[in-house]
Amino acid sequence: MHFYCERCKKEYPVATHAYACACGGLFRLYQSAMDAEDRHEAVTLGETETPLLPLKVDGHRFFFKMEDRQPTGSFKDRGASRLIGEIAHLGIERVVIDSAGNAGAAIAAYAAAAGIACRVYVPDDISPERAKQITAYGAEVIRVPNGRMNAGGVARAELGSDYYASHVYNPLFADGIKSMAHEICHQLGDVVPDYIFVPIGNGSLLLGLYQGFVEIGRLPRLVGVQSTKCAPVVEAFHDLPETPRKNTIAETIRVGAPPRMDDILQALRRSGGDAVAVEDSEILKAAKTLNHRGIYAELTAAAGFAGARAFFADGMPDNYRVVIPVPGSGLKR
Repeated sequence: MHFYCERCKKEYPVATHAYACACGGLFRLYQSAMDAEDRHEAVTLGETETPLLPLKVDGHRFFFKMEDRQPTGSFKDRGASRLIGEIAHLGIERVVIDSAGNAGAAIAAYAAAAGIACRVYVPDDISPERAKQITAYGAEVIRVPNGRMNAGGVARAELGSDYYASHVYNPLFADGIKSMAHEICHQLGDVVPDYIFVPIGNGSLLLGLYQGFVEIGRLPRLVGVQSTKCAPVVEAFHDLPETPRKNTIAETIRVGAPPRMDDILQALRRSGGDAVAVEDSEILKAAKTLNHRGIYAELTAAAGFAGARAFFADGMPDNYRVVIPVPGSGLKR
């Protein structure tokens, strides 16, 4: 198993302290069939197959993938378990991550379980609940002004000799998220859904699902959802002019320039999918609807549902299997 550069194909060991190739290319993961069978996943907090909950809303049936049931309350536990499990086996002792909350909490928790020291760089306007959770796991929280992207820049500048356990740059993270695609297919009776509406910030959920369904051999239509206040993927997908980035209530998808934009666009296009932007007011309405159906989801999850509502505003065939991930719990607000 090793990383390799997506541009020049240069190989790097998984234990590398580089987060990108010297040529500027991002890393991809190579693993042989033998590597795939010899995964090091001894670090666990009880991550589990999550329910695929069918609900009829607005006269349509949707399937909600309840990732808020994971140990730290988000789907990021899948990636954190995979990444930390592998690097713990390699003897890594200190990690750094930048995050708007969920990935930071997941890496902090699994690092704590592995006895690995952890620093988490967060935007200074992170919600108190998210910051409290990260701190509870014993991680050092460093608040950075001027938004999510700047937090990432400062984290990379201050890495030193620590390992960058990034949910964006480190391909082990997306490799862990692939399991969700296999679960969804199994839970639908070994059938691939017609559509999946995926909220997109840095794209780790989308890319993990895409890679998983590529393994399965058939792709659902993947539809990326963003807030109109910060919609770089929607603009790039539809070749729209760039608009100023603003704060959105869906804070975990407030990413102005996703580093893996090319991969995100490729996944959406190869799946025959789309990208839609929704108003924050529609996200709040969607959250209220979910709350009144017993689902207390973070606003990012509500964004996915709001996107599905907008996409199927003129109707949806009754036989469509439409999946909406619930990436995290509303308790994190």
